Amino acid sequence: MREEFPIFQHHPQLVYLDSAATAQKPERVLATLDRFYRFDYGTVHRAIYRQSQRATELYSAAREKARSFLNASSLEEILFTRGTTDGLNLIAQSATAAFVRPGDEILVSEMEHHSNFVPWQMAAERSGAKLCTIPMRTDGTLDWEGKITSKTKIIAVAHMSNVTGTIHPIAQIGREAKRMGAFLVVDGAQAAAHLPVDVQALGADFYAFSGHKCYGPTGIGVLFGRKELLSSMSPIQGGGDMIHEVHLCHTTYAEPPLRFEAGTPAIAPALGLAAALEWIEEKSKDRLLVHTEALTSFAADELLRIPGLKIWGNPPKRGPILTFTLEGLHSLDIASWLDTQEIALRSGHLCAQPTLRKWGITSALRASFAAYNREEDVVQLVKALRQVQGILSHL
Repeated sequence: MREEFPIFQHHPQLVYLDSAATAQKPERVLATLDRFYRFDYGTVHRAIYRQSQRATELYSAAREKARSFLNASSLEEILFTRGTTDGLNLIAQSATAAFVRPGDEILVSEMEHHSNFVPWQMAAERSGAKLCTIPMRTDGTLDWEGKITSKTKIIAVAHMSNVTGTIHPIAQIGREAKRMGAFLVVDGAQAAAHLPVDVQALGADFYAFSGHKCYGPTGIGVLFGRKELLSSMSPIQGGGDMIHEVHLCHTTYAEPPLRFEAGTPAIAPALGLAAALEWIEEKSKDRLLVHTEALTSFAADELLRIPGLKIWGNPPKRGPILTFTLEGLHSLDIASWLDTQEIALRSGHLCAQPTLRKWGITSALRASFAAYNREEDVVQLVKALRQVQGILSHL
């Protein structure tokens, strides 16, 4: 599969271990973008001429691909967004205004990416609701049982942690949320590329993910929302294509999903996302997951052979993410040196400061794996870490 990604042809020595931030793109995605701009480009939903009609057909087919990828019930439940962050902010603003009242509780895990934490802080402030948190255990799992109460209106939790790779029991949380009358919002940014996602089986009321983490383009994402909920929510942006009728003193809105898609959409990125989702399905998520699970296990074993290296979190179900530190060395210094060896991985607070703070650290390194990674990448990483440990420890 590595041969299907042009970047490795242009940079054959590159060890790319930052797919949890953004994944590289297969040739199919790049060709789809190029073909649309060269041969099929036009606006959507706004004109009768053939180029526009063709673009609209392709754009609608992309929405259908996203629907089937998530097993949503209808196209009306699929919104195109700019990415996971955009989708989560949309829910935090619109769903909170529609369903949350003063005295209600919004329940967020303390393991969340800032994109699924800060919007809920803002939402609680606007609505007068109380923001509550689900504690994290030291192994990187959530102590969520008994935390959902009759006051809980919204639960926001990641399907897979961007720090520990923990795969949370979303279906169990979804059943408890339904029993207590709460809405479940799932951040699927890390999970969508790796795990089977069936929003109906998970019991998710909302599920957001980004195209660029699923081997697709940047600037495009998907937000699933149950139709009856979306129909009760107001748009948070005004403009073209999201209206039914505009009068001087009032406006009526289109039905979902267009109600939430103001302005000319990201047409080409949506088509590129559809191509990426097709690529994932053709390669088989089961096959990809076996590959990345084996690679993650191999990497964990090899990394722990390095003296002073600590992997943070040890969940029973982990995705292809390992976050670690090297005793006595700063993650930024290590990452900067690794870059000189053409090894790319994430360093810093990982957009999850509450998670790192729980462990008493402020910065870490994160290696994440995807379809194009090999054991050779891990071997090079371990070799480089041993080298930098020897170099920096003597400075």
